[in-house]
Order: sequence, then C-alpha cells, then structure tokens
Amino acid sequence: MPYGPAVAGGYVLRTATAQDIGGARAVMLDTVYHDLRSGYVPRWHADIIDLEGSYLLPPRCTLLVALHGDEVVATGAVRDRGPQAPPNPQWVADRFPSGTTAQLCRVYVRPGHRRHGLARALVRELGAFAATVGGYTSLYLHTDPAVPGAEPFWRSMAHEVCDERRLPGGGQGIVHFELPMPVADGRAVPNI
Repeated sequence: MPYGPAVAGGYVLRTATAQDIGGARAVMLDTVYHDLRSGYVPRWHADIIDLEGSYLLPPRCTLLVALHGDEVVATGAVRDRGPQAPPNPQWVADRFPSGTTAQLCRVYVRPGHRRHGLARALVRELGAFAATVGGYTSLYLHTDPAVPGAEPFWRSMAHEVCDERRLPGGGQGIVHFELPMPVADGRAVPNI
C-alpha cells in the first residue's frame, strides 16, 4: 500500500515492504561504503542488516523507499530513539530523549538519482509519519559533513543544534539538527 506520493520523473515513494528489503539494504550499504567511507560498522549500522526488525515491525518506526521502475533508489527511516551518549554529547542526548524523539535516519539517495527532490520528499513524508503516529515531540537527525551535499541539504531544512567540529576536541565531527514537527493532519510546516 503506498504511503507517499509520486514524485516528478517517474519516482514513487512508499512504505517499504519485505520485497524492498534487499534493494533498500543495497542503497544503504553502498552509501556507508562509498559516501560515508566508514564501511559497515556493526555498532552504527546493525539496523541495516535487520531492516525488518528495526523499521517494518515496530509500530512507531518506518522505512520509506523511492522507486524508479522496480529499483529502490532512495531510502529514509524513522526510529523511535534519540541519540545516545556517548558517542554523542550528553546534552544532545538529554535534549532528544528516546520515546519522544523521532530520529530521521538512513536518508540516502543513489548518486545517479540525486537532484530530483527525492530526499526532500522523503523527509516530508517521514515528518508526516512521525506526526501521525503520535507521541513524538521532536524530529532529530545528525549528519556527517564530510558527505558531499549532506550538510547544505540539512541546513536548508533544519535548525542546527550542535556542530561537534566547534566543540573542544572536535567530537566526532557530526552536526546535529532538529526539524520542525509537522501538525498531526500531515500538513508539512514551512521549509520541509
């Protein structure tokens, strides 16, 4: 059953099904190896291996995919927990507690499909999901500014909470953001 809208250029956004797991995992693993350059790190990426248990089964989590034809070309997810300290600063973890924080994650688009509005559409639909499912008071995400285009994209939509590069010692170099929570009827707030 489709969750989201069609996007220009023949793309369709929808809630992932069990049949999408392989394609979604491929997009995510390609991103962690090629864009993030970290490779698969179990403590950071275990959800990628268990997409069904992480996003499809929990009622307050979701995984969306963008399809071009039958190919999964982009992903985006909501998890029901905030950032943990460590490795994140304690005050960031305190500001975004698990249970009331919808964390946007795995918003990845294959390079050949970027600049078509897919990431922005995914973020809009993920925000609508968080507002509709209820119980969330904030939308949080973090990004690695070393990934080309990631930091400017998030700055165009979200408010910076903490840039770890400015902390003593530089932290992990991660930038933490908060997005406005859409209203419960699914209307997106400005700038999303």
